Amino acid sequence: MQREVSYLSAVAHTIDRLQEQSEQIRMVAERAAEVIASHHWVRLFGSGHSVLPVQDCFPRYGGYVGFYPMMDPRLMWTTVSGPGGAEELLWLERQEDYIRIFLRHTRWDPADMLIVISHGGQNAAPVEMALAAKAAGLYVVAITSEENHRHRPATHSSGKKLGDIADVILFNGVPSEDAVVAVPGVAGKVGGVSTLAAIALVQAIVSETALALARRGYLVRPFASPNTEGVSPDNNEEVYEEFRRRLYGA
Repeated sequence: MQREVSYLSAVAHTIDRLQEQSEQIRMVAERAAEVIASHHWVRLFGSGHSVLPVQDCFPRYGGYVGFYPMMDPRLMWTTVSGPGGAEELLWLERQEDYIRIFLRHTRWDPADMLIVISHGGQNAAPVEMALAAKAAGLYVVAITSEENHRHRPATHSSGKKLGDIADVILFNGVPSEDAVVAVPGVAGKVGGVSTLAAIALVQAIVSETALALARRGYLVRPFASPNTEGVSPDNNEEVYEEFRRRLYGA
């Protein structure tokens, strides 16, 4: 009989697997520190549920200027069904050439870097985002499933999956099916983990990057809870202003 696995024990196991990549995380963070210290951007992109780690990076408490979320409301669902629903999103993120239209308003700088999050690593949206960034000369980091990367076929016409394009891959420690808890009598598992794992990896990068910047004498200004002692009441307005100055070169 298969031993029952609790969701939290599966999460703990996943975090343990992420810690095995400490050196790769530090390598990514050192590169991110170089980018931010030179007043460029660490860009982040994800579609579907993979947009959540992007949203959780900046602006949020503990985040700071230097990370730039690239988000398309058409590539995230706002309702379960109907206009803006999951069905539409899941169709659109698989359509080749859509990202080219989305990127018409983006000016790449080869001194930036890009982190692309995709558990499957096969859909057109993350693949084409990574391809566009590489073509523009950016350093690209993939956060994806090792099982999907190594054993699932590419579905994009380029013949590539996200991990094939990236300069470095951080594996999310999650099996291909994503869900981790088996329920007797139920086909398929419940309890998805890939979003939680991607958020943990992104926050590890954010934290290690701040430490790497501090070693360079560059002290970040975190977006902070108003309940934090010692933080100015104007702190978050100053963070917004810092973001605008970097964005517009003022």
